[in-house]
Amino acid sequence: MEPVTEVEKLYELIDDMAVTIQTHTDKTYLDALAEAGENIFQYSIIQTLPEKEKERLQSKLENELPGEMKKEGIRKAFQLAVIKGMKEAVQPHHAMTPDAVAMFMGYLVNKLTASRESLALLDPAAGTANLLSAVLNQSSQEAVAYGAEVDETLLNIAYVLSNLQEHDVELFHQDSIEQLASPPVDAVVSDLPVGYYPKDDVAQSFELQAKSGHSYVHHLLIEKSMNHLKEGGFLVLLIPNFMFESEEAPRLHEYIKEEAVILGLLQLPSTMFTSEQFGKSIWLLQKKGPGVVQPGQALLAELPSFSKQDALLDMMKQMDKWFQEQGFDSSL
Repeated sequence: MEPVTEVEKLYELIDDMAVTIQTHTDKTYLDALAEAGENIFQYSIIQTLPEKEKERLQSKLENELPGEMKKEGIRKAFQLAVIKGMKEAVQPHHAMTPDAVAMFMGYLVNKLTASRESLALLDPAAGTANLLSAVLNQSSQEAVAYGAEVDETLLNIAYVLSNLQEHDVELFHQDSIEQLASPPVDAVVSDLPVGYYPKDDVAQSFELQAKSGHSYVHHLLIEKSMNHLKEGGFLVLLIPNFMFESEEAPRLHEYIKEEAVILGLLQLPSTMFTSEQFGKSIWLLQKKGPGVVQPGQALLAELPSFSKQDALLDMMKQMDKWFQEQGFDSSL
């Protein structure tokens, strides 16, 4: 079946390029995908390939590349290709934030920061920068972003994706917990990786280090993110629901009480997860600073299925009202 939408056309083109590069080199699909993106950016096939294949791809690039692609279209086409590549790679840290969730987190960041003239964002676990892109694509003001990622393959895709969308993003090949080069930012948005952090010597300098054994990587990233936030800045984090039930949860609770105010907790629909134990929520925090006050009523909700448009729109109307009452969004 012929691709019909601009997203499908771009996906078909980059997938063909990636598969061809993968076939004629020893690269994985995800590595080849980064190179396919670079071809589109350069408008030229830059790899050493058999002449016939190179000519075929160059012709396809010149004749089938969609015209003025919107940023969201570019992001979604690459997202489809990344998902295909991740199924092949099957590495635990290779997992993508669901599209509806990424878009919803962008909506939340937009509401929280609506009164700011410019915006600096950080994702300390950026992956392919899909989440960061989704947030930037919804930003109502001039924005710069910083992303750190320890996996070089994912970082290469993030670099290409940011370039193609013409986003002002600075990317760092770093372990964010050990070292993070980002300046202070207005908001941190991240789908937190979950598990244990292996470098006990690095974790020792953190307030949220475990009393014994390895520390939780998601706890350490919260602390690191807090340290890179400006006073009054926001954390919009995708977290596992079990985070508040672990043996280290009381220490996390005390730390948050000292450093921030809790604005809200939005539980994602259970239908999104194969089992209750994998459920996630979006946690909204604001770092303490002048003029920062705890809301009289935090934003607590269990979100309806993203496929139930009417229920979701009704929920967002209620949330819009909450943001306005708290003084975050006066544009309504």
